Amino acid sequence: MKTVCIILVMSIIPLMNIFGQERDRQPVVSGSFYPSVSERLRNELAGYFASFEKPNPGVRVRAIIVPHAGYVYSGHTAAAGYAAIPAGAKYENIFLIGVSHRYGFEGAAVFSSGNLVTPLGTLKVNRELGNQLKSTNRWFIEKDEAHGPEHSLEVQLPFIQYHFTNQPAVVPILIGTRNTTVLKAIASGLQPWFNDRNLFVISSDFSHYPSYEDAKRVDRLASDAIIKCDPDTFLRTINSIESGGTENLATAMCGWPAGLVLLYMAEKNPDLRFRNVEYTNSGDAKVGSKDEVVGYNAMVLERETEVAGRSASSDIDTAPHDTHAKHGPSAAIVDQVSTDDPFTLTAAEKQTLLGIAREAIMALLNGRKAASPDESQLTPRLREPLGAFVTLTKDGNLRGCIGRFTSPDPLWEVVAAMATEAAFGDPRFPALTKAEYPSVDVEISVLGPMKKVSSISEIKIGRHGIYLKKGYRSGTLLPQVASERGWTVEQFLGYCARDKAGIGWDGWKDSQTEIFVYEAYVFGEQEKK
Repeated sequence: MKTVCIILVMSIIPLMNIFGQERDRQPVVSGSFYPSVSERLRNELAGYFASFEKPNPGVRVRAIIVPHAGYVYSGHTAAAGYAAIPAGAKYENIFLIGVSHRYGFEGAAVFSSGNLVTPLGTLKVNRELGNQLKSTNRWFIEKDEAHGPEHSLEVQLPFIQYHFTNQPAVVPILIGTRNTTVLKAIASGLQPWFNDRNLFVISSDFSHYPSYEDAKRVDRLASDAIIKCDPDTFLRTINSIESGGTENLATAMCGWPAGLVLLYMAEKNPDLRFRNVEYTNSGDAKVGSKDEVVGYNAMVLERETEVAGRSASSDIDTAPHDTHAKHGPSAAIVDQVSTDDPFTLTAAEKQTLLGIAREAIMALLNGRKAASPDESQLTPRLREPLGAFVTLTKDGNLRGCIGRFTSPDPLWEVVAAMATEAAFGDPRFPALTKAEYPSVDVEISVLGPMKKVSSISEIKIGRHGIYLKKGYRSGTLLPQVASERGWTVEQFLGYCARDKAGIGWDGWKDSQTEIFVYEAYVFGEQEKK
């Protein structure tokens, strides 16, 4: 996969073959990234979309993040992003945004010289809007030579042509800078069009060239940062991944500047939420190798338009969340129905999960694949799809804590994944070292469903964890935090509101703040000491 990418990136095609007399942009990667014969291309797209159910009619999709590799590698994942939008949805424009792979420049190159041609026909470009951007904001420029050989936008065009019944006009934009000041200005320039009438398509792959397992790990970190809808958290995560020493990693997300522009536009809108609809990497393809892979996430930014008739579990956010992060899980998780059924684990089951957590951490420290647990130890309880947090402490002090509120994956897999994230992916701490490993204690919290409370008298210290949500800000504290520190209910709420949700000590008292509780079954290695 890596060799193919380099060859394609280095193959310079003369501009005279890219643009015809009418200045329409002609396809340059048909026949390599995707089929050049229209019938074959249409049949291939139909195959990708066939596996997806009808999208949720109760949401309005405002943006998607989709990959731009060859269809044989990322076609299905890209289709997953588009399939989350009703085919009959009407948009005035699609803002198609990517990052230039060949040219560096300060600003965003807007193509408005003609239309866009693919084997499926011609897509109309909104030239007036493109020219308006260039004439009113100095960071939007004309640089057709950047668009000419660029594949990242072109590979999205057949998906648009195939999927949308009412094909909107397209505004093609290529970003050539990583300067965050300029990226903020670009976002500000696009902000007037960031509404329900327009769709933003961000074209980006994720990690480049780590091993298969490393890609899954770092790509999850990057997508989780996007889900939090916090530009600063996203930037810190990208920097942490790229400086984290992952073998053979070239980039955490090749189009991160385009993703950052989207986050700048979306961050102050409490009605919007991100959702990850599919993840794969090139190692999952039939023709792919698992040695040096490229990661692909399909993500959706949507606004809920109606609640009636929705399935409570259809949009549950399954991403990991830092216990102490200011931007917590999606509001969708609070639709779950609470249950009073007690959750318990046997001593053997607890020992199995602690062993799985230890093995996952040790394997990464030694650069090897974690050993698979004994199937006979994986009881039906450990195979249940449950959320969990893993907390690491050293000499009684926090050393890492990351978890998932809910998950479609078996509990034992969640514990293994969260153990490695707590050890190596918590942005507040450096990666765990071999020297530290023996002195670290592991604690696991298996989480139950959430329940909204109408009175704080319903909160029981030592039994309940709390989750606060006000607009786009949210935060959580696990049950054991309050009991370990001897807090009252009001102190529990105050610390969570101020330190985790970022809404001030008395923020929980605001009528706009929603308070939820959940129970956790907590156990750890300290029980043996």
